[in-house]
This record gives sequence, C-alpha cells and structure tokens, in this order.
Amino acid sequence: MKLAINLAKKRIGLTGTNPSVGCVIVKNDTVISTGQTGLKGYPHAEVDAINNCKENISGSSIYVSLEPCSHYGKTPPCTNAIIRAKIKKVFYGMDDIDKRSANKSYDLFKKKKIKVKRNILKNDAIDLYRSYKHNKIHGYPYIVGKIACSRDFYITTKKRKITNDQSHKVSHILRYHNNGILISSKTANYDNPQLNCRIPGLENYSPAVIIIDKNLSIKVNLNLFINQKKIYIFYNKENIKKYKILRKMGVNLIKVDLKNNIMNFDKILKKIKEKQINHLLVEGGKILTNYFLSNNFFNEFYLFKSSVNLKKLGKNNILATINKLGKHFKNKQKISTYLSKDELIHYK
Repeated sequence: MKLAINLAKKRIGLTGTNPSVGCVIVKNDTVISTGQTGLKGYPHAEVDAINNCKENISGSSIYVSLEPCSHYGKTPPCTNAIIRAKIKKVFYGMDDIDKRSANKSYDLFKKKKIKVKRNILKNDAIDLYRSYKHNKIHGYPYIVGKIACSRDFYITTKKRKITNDQSHKVSHILRYHNNGILISSKTANYDNPQLNCRIPGLENYSPAVIIIDKNLSIKVNLNLFINQKKIYIFYNKENIKKYKILRKMGVNLIKVDLKNNIMNFDKILKKIKEKQINHLLVEGGKILTNYFLSNNFFNEFYLFKSSVNLKKLGKNNILATINKLGKHFKNKQKISTYLSKDELIHYK
C-alpha cells in the first residue's frame, strides 16, 4: 500500500479532473505489476496495472491507494476490470468521496466473493487526497503559495540570487505538480520570469500561466511569452491597443469586475477552476501573498529561506507576512527541511 500511495504521489496535479491513484498487484508475495492514473486522467491506475501485467493475474491481490471506481464515466468501472481479471483480494487506502462510487466497491466485491479490506494506511491516504477532496467540495482550485526570502526576510535584490540551486530545483518540482501558476503583472514586469519547469525531462509539464493585470500594464516582450502554450490574463481596464497585441500573441484575456476597487478574486479563482486548473501555484510578491493570506485562500505554503543576509541590498521585507503565515496555519502541520544551507518551511 505504501508503494501504491507513492505511485499516486508522483502524479498529483497531473491527472486532470481525476484523482491520482497508484496500484500494485501481488501474487505469491511478489509484485507482478504496478499502475498509475494516466497523465490526462486515463487510463485509471487499476486498468493500467492489469494491462501492464505479464504474469498470470488470476488469484492475485490488488492494492489501490483509493477505492476503485464502480460507476460508468468516460471509462467503464475499474471494479469490472478487477472482477474480470479474477483477482482474489482487494485492499484500498480510503473510500472515494465521489458520490458515484463512494462506499460501493466494498459491497460489490463481497457479493462477488472477493476478499476486500479498506482503510489500509488510511491517514496516509487522507493526506494524499487532501487536494482531491478540496476540489470536489469547493469552487476554487487547491492553492499552494510559494515565496523565497533572505535570512533577514527580503524578497528582492538586484545584486544576486536569494536562494541556492537546490531551492530552485524544488521550486521547479512545485511547478511540475501544479497545472497552473499565478502571478501579478507587477511581478512579471519586474522579475521577467520564464514560469516554466526546467527540470530535465519535465519541460513539457510546465503549468499554464495566469496573470492578474488590472490595467493591462504587462510588457509584451517578457520571457514568459516565448515558450508558454497557455497564458491567461485577468484584467479590468480596457486598453484596446495592448488587448489586440496580446490576442495576436495567442493570450487568453478575461475581463473581471472589481470588488472594493480591486480585482474580484472570487470570480477569478472560479474561472481558473472552470479551465480545469485544479492545482494552482501562487508565486506572488508581497502584496499578492498578503491578500491571499488575508482571504484564507492558501491550502499549503512553501517558504524558502536563504542563509544569506542581504542588509542594504535587500528590498521588500516580508517579516510581517511570515508572521501572518504562522497565524494562518496555526495548529496545522509545519515541516522544516534543509536544502544545503537554505531552509524550506512547508505549511499545510
């Protein structure tokens, strides 16, 4: 089951609207096949593992991180595939929360004389499907925040990189595991980021780019316009010349009303989820991060803290923001990891 859960973790954020599931098939105490949910959500992990199996699968045991689906959707039920394969025992991590399948597999397998046991490593499974549950219940995507600062809490400097290469690689892994990345036009214009995933072999899994740009003030010669396939800009104020240029560049422009003289993020986040962006990484600056904290939008947060003091070279001190982080995630999980001399603090 631990292997099944780890297989599922590998594809969190990469399986479209379907949950990421891991599957392991065992016979005579030997793993004879494994499977994962496909990158677009299909095939399902159980079908993938059954199709991958080169051994005689009859009489085997199957371990699945989530209750196998028992309803017809874009594919037939996984329960049908398991029954047809003459698998003898089924183990899964937790019941599905999708009403079409929730708690139905257990009774179905019992009727078919297949031994079944659920809630194996249940707490691990609950943690794994935190974002899946959120996406089923809420109208917003699952939102992960990320920011990097110096030891003395500055987030910008012209003289050097703030964090080290290991921190940068972890940042790119975060991009890989989220299918959307959101920043403000102010940050885009100042930092001129690429906003893609630059881990070798994962370049094709860069997230869609979402930019908050109230007045359409974004520069049109930025790095992010070079290689990105999907770019959405949410704006409010008309700028016909800029609008035409951006449209010609293939940018999706979405006009949003103001709420209390700022962009209406309730509507923005709902629109983002409508685009099937269920996992959203916010790489905001100080203002955007504070706004998301104040409105309780973050489900998780990654704070990269360098060992370097910038002193007079630093700008935009975020000590007050970090204090807000502590209050927002109070009594929740907080994990510190060291990436060489950098500290990574993960709140969830």
